[in-house]
Amino acid sequence: MKILGIGKNYVNNKTEISTYKNGKQIIFSKPTTSLVLANEDVPYPPITKQLVYEVELVAKIGKQGKDIDQATAASYISELALGIDFTAKDVLSLYRETKHPWDLAKGFDGAAPISSFMPISDFNDLNDINFDLTINGELKQVGNTDLMIYNFAEIIVYVSKFMTLEPGDLIFTGTPASGTGETQVGDHYQAKLEGELLLDFKMV
Repeated sequence: MKILGIGKNYVNNKTEISTYKNGKQIIFSKPTTSLVLANEDVPYPPITKQLVYEVELVAKIGKQGKDIDQATAASYISELALGIDFTAKDVLSLYRETKHPWDLAKGFDGAAPISSFMPISDFNDLNDINFDLTINGELKQVGNTDLMIYNFAEIIVYVSKFMTLEPGDLIFTGTPASGTGETQVGDHYQAKLEGELLLDFKMV
């Protein structure tokens, strides 16, 4: 199973999409050991003092594909979930300075909590899906897929040019353009997909 992430994939206003859509998607990966399932609490990682959260829709791949075309790309998604892409921002800054990979800043244990999945058939329009994140009862991020720079199909087409997508692969599809921030021990995370609470855990 592969876990892939898409960086900087949302705008605050649809008029901004054309400005950022240059065909160069930002792709990174996380190891399977970064996953946290079943709403288990997440231990604050000792490798960082600046842990940043990003709520994202997570697409699960349902069938194998390579060099997938735009017309059929969405059919490769079997389910959707909510996830938090945690980043050790201080570690990331250090490695950016030396132009080294992001792996350690994105792939530590606990860097990818995800919720249970909902079948793709539950969603009438992949370009109009609402999700949000609250921390300690305060609304922090609100997203709608209409504000994606690269939609689900475009992500799948692009990634499949480079690697074969296989059943069970997970793609974190980007976070809303506003509202990301640092987390602290004791923070209570709750994320909803179309109003349904799916992700519910604490940072411990």
